[in-house]
Amino acid sequence: MMSHPSLGIDHCFSLVSNLDAAADTFRALGFTLSPRGLHSEEKGSANYTIMFPDDYYELLGLLRETPGNVRLQEKLRESGEGLHAIACRIKDARDAKAALDAMGIATVGLNDFERPVDLPGGSTGVAAFSILHFAPEEVPRGTVFMCQHRTPDTVWLPELLDHANTACGLAGVVAKSDTPQEDAERFARLWANGQVTTADDGVVVLTGENSAHLTLLTPDVLAEKYRGLDLDALPNGAFDVLQVKVHDGDTAREVLDAAGIPWIKTDQGTAVGPAHAAGTIVEFVAQ
Repeated sequence: MMSHPSLGIDHCFSLVSNLDAAADTFRALGFTLSPRGLHSEEKGSANYTIMFPDDYYELLGLLRETPGNVRLQEKLRESGEGLHAIACRIKDARDAKAALDAMGIATVGLNDFERPVDLPGGSTGVAAFSILHFAPEEVPRGTVFMCQHRTPDTVWLPELLDHANTACGLAGVVAKSDTPQEDAERFARLWANGQVTTADDGVVVLTGENSAHLTLLTPDVLAEKYRGLDLDALPNGAFDVLQVKVHDGDTAREVLDAAGIPWIKTDQGTAVGPAHAAGTIVEFVAQ
């Protein structure tokens, strides 16, 4: 019997309206960004990544409309910019499809792609991936897909891991839900070691070892926890909060203060509103 292939959260991405403006915004938050990555003509997109030792966050922008990005264009127009997607760790996309088919978990969109990467010393390499999406009916909100890294050494570059705000990893993702228990159980099916537990007025999906968790909160609880932030600026039907691990919460706040970025204190750390993070609440959680 084939085992469940999804081993945790590999990365998350925000779909943004203006890629370079979003990059400037995240630099002001104290993150080190990769050089701008340009995707294929068919995709018509580009990205910046914010790398951590075991996972990362991506800013994805659409440069022009193409047949290959119609779905993303519609999502951006209908839902707004923000944290739209979670990518799961897998070893092999084609083996993952076979395993999930056998389990009765629907998938779509198996494809391979690559993009050029600027490497240290002025050389250029290639970052290559294989992607497999969970079918929309399997996912309560947002997009969840699987990502096989075929060239990890050109993605996790050492010079990209040092951040002024002391960020060191993804701590979690938070989304609002009218039915958090039901949605959490559906989300948990998407990971081999997905487990549902309750904590902090919400329902939490544990996604695997050394992996960020997913928290589902009712709209009222989300509004209370992030009171003072403009929640109306969050995207519809996507995820709401990116929780980032930092070594030093005081340093993270000093970076925000130096950039003139307003923040609030939360139960877990320090949060910046979507107006200052391209449609996403970014919450710094000290480890």
